[in-house]
Amino acid sequence: MRAIPTLILALVAAVLALPVLALLGAWTQWDTATAQILGEMTRTVLPQYLGTTVGLALMVGVGVVAVGVPAAVLVTVFDFPGRRSFEWLLLLPLAMPAYVTAYAYTDFLQFAGPLQNWLRATFGLQGRLLPEVRSVWGAAWVFSFSLYPYVYLLARTALAERAPQLMEAARLLGAGLGRRLREVALPMARPAVAAGTALALMEVLADYGVSVYFGIQTFTAGIYKAWLAMDNRVAAAELATVLLALVVVLLWGEQRAQRRLRFVGGGSSHAGSGDARPIVLQGWPRALAWLLCLLPMLMGFALPVLFMLRPLSADWSVLPWDRFLGWAWNSIRLGAITAVLAVGAAWFLAFSLRRRPDWLRRAAVQVVALGYAVPGAVVVVGLLLPVGWLQQRWPDAGVGGWVTATVLGLVWAYLVRFVAVALQSMQAGYARVPRSLDESAALLGAGGLGLAARVHWPLLRRASLAAGLLVFVDVMKELPATVVLRPFNTDTLAVVADQLARDERLGEAALPSLALVLVGLVPVMLLSRALRSERPTHA
Repeated sequence: MRAIPTLILALVAAVLALPVLALLGAWTQWDTATAQILGEMTRTVLPQYLGTTVGLALMVGVGVVAVGVPAAVLVTVFDFPGRRSFEWLLLLPLAMPAYVTAYAYTDFLQFAGPLQNWLRATFGLQGRLLPEVRSVWGAAWVFSFSLYPYVYLLARTALAERAPQLMEAARLLGAGLGRRLREVALPMARPAVAAGTALALMEVLADYGVSVYFGIQTFTAGIYKAWLAMDNRVAAAELATVLLALVVVLLWGEQRAQRRLRFVGGGSSHAGSGDARPIVLQGWPRALAWLLCLLPMLMGFALPVLFMLRPLSADWSVLPWDRFLGWAWNSIRLGAITAVLAVGAAWFLAFSLRRRPDWLRRAAVQVVALGYAVPGAVVVVGLLLPVGWLQQRWPDAGVGGWVTATVLGLVWAYLVRFVAVALQSMQAGYARVPRSLDESAALLGAGGLGLAARVHWPLLRRASLAAGLLVFVDVMKELPATVVLRPFNTDTLAVVADQLARDERLGEAALPSLALVLVGLVPVMLLSRALRSERPTHA
């Protein structure tokens, strides 16, 4: 009987790891034509894709650090009016998909947008008055203010543990404020900053909406161009492999930084004991702190929302209200199906690992946990490659129709990416369940499914609900996999927002975009609530 759960575990891991395995398998089909394609790509588009992607990543890396680190230091080390509010307000850009932020800024700042029209009318000017927002610099701006919460959140968590106490000790030893920040606070936050930056850069590499909408030649845009425009699966697979290699490098850096972060943060037992208070700011330093905390929230959330609300308030008649419910239903339906399946798979994996933490189960969990780092474009290519092989071998079986003409392929792609999100939440829930309960249940004759249903499930309901909500929201916002794999008449809010924006119908794109923002606020509010509940109290 034990062989059945093990077989199911191996099958789940294999299904979720198929995209990466298929990409690696594509290189076994090396022939002269493949070598010619790769050589031509190396001479033409590959250097451009690599240069643009790396350049954009470098700019975004500098941007998220420049925005996130000062905000984290200010709300942790210093005290000023409104600091408690800024602690959660600075998380709000997490609710804004980067492509929605790109639509909002383009609508407001483009040549025919309201800002440049107002400047021309007010000052009697002509021509373009602002730089073109659809550029690499514009994308770096969008990503920096959309993704800085990764750096802010991790740096804030690292600093909140011991920074006030250690800075107070440094002050008693005669160190000035600048030296305390430079030699105490920032070194403590360095591993967290590195981990947050790596997470932000993985989002940049996985992006599809911003790069395609701005016309930037990144690897993700090149993958879809090779597959959909050039109809060349080999080229798409090779580009996807290069992109996957870049993501693996970033993931390795993020995991290494996380290990250093646990080492740095696992020190004094007096952390958060209330022995030191944040430094109270007065005068112009207080005003500067307000500015540095208010600016990221405005640029990453408040202004894009206002830019999107402008066309809604201007002319409600142009909005596609009649079709909005259909788009919303498709998004909700796909999100709910995926959330249920992802939570079920994550629960099975976490339960199996808890019962028998052998090498097979640990390997299966690690393979599944890597799915969230795999870009949607890589998942799509990795799923369609074996489908194409099977279709060529058995053309009458209709394998391609099952994957591309139904929601099967789309839900499969979602699960590959987002089971890792549910798994993380379920493992965190299991960490709070004492193993003594398992031993007590075993003495009473409960084991296997009985243990999971009667003992674990009542204790894991909140973790399961949180996991389902996170997966649901991620599916609602997912764009690259949905664009390619959705069946006919299954447009989602994310796909429609992208299509309307690329058709220059930004006013109509505002409605589905704002709906996605409202949905994205759910996990942000849950996160801010969890952070407030963990806040140390001061004596």
